[in-house]
Amino acid sequence: MSNRLEALRVFCTAADAANFREAAVRLSVSPQVVTRAVRELEEELGEPLFHRSTRGVRLTEFGSRLAERARTAVGGVDELFHRTDRRALSQHAGTVRVAAPHVYARQIPEALAPLLAAWPGLVLDLRLSEQHADVVDQKIDVGVRVGPMRDVRFVARAVGRMALHVVGAPSLIERVGVPRDLDALSALPLTALIDHGSGRPWPWAFSKRRSVTIASPAFATDDIDAECAAVLAGVGFGQLIGPLAEPWLQSGALVAVLEAEAPEPWPIQVYRPQRAPVPARVRLVYDALVRALR
Repeated sequence: MSNRLEALRVFCTAADAANFREAAVRLSVSPQVVTRAVRELEEELGEPLFHRSTRGVRLTEFGSRLAERARTAVGGVDELFHRTDRRALSQHAGTVRVAAPHVYARQIPEALAPLLAAWPGLVLDLRLSEQHADVVDQKIDVGVRVGPMRDVRFVARAVGRMALHVVGAPSLIERVGVPRDLDALSALPLTALIDHGSGRPWPWAFSKRRSVTIASPAFATDDIDAECAAVLAGVGFGQLIGPLAEPWLQSGALVAVLEAEAPEPWPIQVYRPQRAPVPARVRLVYDALVRALR
């Protein structure tokens, strides 16, 4: 494949697919075309791009770095031509429905604002919930999920990790002291975030796959900002996600406790349904979110 841009385009598709056959389906070409393009890139660059096995393919470390740069390069060339291409404008017109946790309520609109300005026909429909969206029933095009995602029906890209902190206000700690272990924590005033699906509080997660069930919360809500406000007011200790807790930890308004018991940070992933062909507007928003949330 003599055209380097087309080879990179094929490589980017293969990087997002489970295997070369799936990439070929998305590109409407034969698997041999994908295999040949990847092999030629590997020969030219002198580095393997994929680990190959009977179960599929997986990017090498070099391949992952190249994929990031290649997506930017291919996207830049496409955008250069699409800006003056009426056909492309029509391809990117329409609504893209995005599902995300409430913590991204400000970040996603701000991140996608330049994209919406560049493509006047593109409409963002943002649905916020702590629940994992029902992609089919809610007609979700792109989603952001905090936590593991093993569903093969989706293409998912890891964009970061999110920590959990057990925190309390200095006034609360002065009143009840610092818990030394999970048993001591359970005996103190705690806040709870209600799971919309079950109607019960989400359990708190800790290292070694341990959890604490909040049986008698001092404060319960289904809104993460309200829970954070209660913790700041000294109502109880709360387990808050990093983006909520960390600014207050830095200012001293909250104090972290039991940090040695904290769980591994959760993966943050941007995903879209595994379907072909992918509408141009969906791929545009998906790629923009991956870049913005990294």
